[in-house]
Amino acid sequence: MDIRRISPDYAVSPQIAPDDVPAIAEAGFTTVLCNRPDEEVPSELSAETLRIAAEAAGLRFAVNSVTHQGLNRETVDRQMQVLEASDGPVLAYCASGTRSSIVWSLGQVGRMETDDIIAATAKAGYDLERLRPQLEALREPPEDDEPGAD
Repeated sequence: MDIRRISPDYAVSPQIAPDDVPAIAEAGFTTVLCNRPDEEVPSELSAETLRIAAEAAGLRFAVNSVTHQGLNRETVDRQMQVLEASDGPVLAYCASGTRSSIVWSLGQVGRMETDDIIAATAKAGYDLERLRPQLEALREPPEDDEPGAD
């Protein structure tokens, strides 16, 4: 298991297994967040299997399946809701930790400066510099399309 802290309350990891859950609980995490769709994993690593293991260890478990094609505002909002509802640090996992890092980064727009978001993920080993234009675009207020509006 390769846990990488992005913030004091959020860390990411590549795919975890049920036998990793006790160590996750011992590390102080209170919520495990699955960002990996079941279609990508064998049944022994399904979200339901990991939910059972997490809950048996006293952890909360949430699913927010992230696909590259399905990464949208709703996915980011769901991720942030899980983080905000957690009563302690969250460990999110996917195939490599990259998707979990990207969704977190998108959720930080307006909460953190773009440079700080990119630095936090880089410190954890995820180079998301290519995400900078999208992060900056999300920071921009929407233009008012109504003619004559001041």
